Amino acid sequence: MKLHGYFRSSAAWRVRIALNLKGIAVEHVSHHLRHGGQREPAYLALNPQGLVPTLELDDGTVLTQSLAIIEWLDETHPEPALLPKAPLARAKVRAFAQAIACDTHPVQNLKVLNRLRELGHDGDVALAWAASVNVDGLSACEQLAANNPGPFCFGAEPSLADVCLVPQLGNARRFKVDVAQFPRLLRAEAAAMERAAFRDATPDRQADAE
Repeated sequence: MKLHGYFRSSAAWRVRIALNLKGIAVEHVSHHLRHGGQREPAYLALNPQGLVPTLELDDGTVLTQSLAIIEWLDETHPEPALLPKAPLARAKVRAFAQAIACDTHPVQNLKVLNRLRELGHDGDVALAWAASVNVDGLSACEQLAANNPGPFCFGAEPSLADVCLVPQLGNARRFKVDVAQFPRLLRAEAAAMERAAFRDATPDRQADAE
C-alpha cells in the first residue's frame, strides 16, 4: 500500500497514527502542499479533490478522506479496535472525531487560509482566524470528553477520537493557541504520546519533514 500525504497535514497524520496502531507498513509518498504538489495532474488522477491523504491499495484501489480510510482500516484490520462495539459509545466517538475532522480542521487548513489572503486579508488576520477556529472546536471537544475518566478521550485505550485529537492539538499550537485551557484533552494527548504509534506519526519524524 501507498499513503500519499504531506508531513504537516493533520489529515494524513491521523491516517499515519491509525496505520501505526494497526501495525500496517506502507510506502509513504509525499506531495508538497505549499508547492502545489497536490494539484499535479498525476495526483489529481488519483484524488480529484487534490487533497491528502490518499491510500492506494496494492490492487490499485484508491481510498480518499481520512475518516473513510481509517474506518476501512478498522473494518479490515479489526485489532486494536478504534471504534467501540456498543452503538451509543460508537456514536459518541464518531461525533468527537467529526467535530474535528469535519467542522474544525477544514475551515483552518491551508486552502482556506490562502483564500482569506486572496480576499485581501493579511497574514495576521488569517492566523487569527485559524486560532479562533481551533479554540471553538477544541472547546467543544473538551466538553464532549469531560465526563469520561479516560485517560484517553473515551476510555482506557485510544480510539478514533484520539487519532483525530492529537494532530488537531498540533495544529492549534502551530497557530499559537494556548492549549492549557483544554486540560481534559491534554490528558488524553499525554496518554497517546506514551505510545510509539502516536510518537512515530508526528510531523517531525517524517521523511519529508522540513
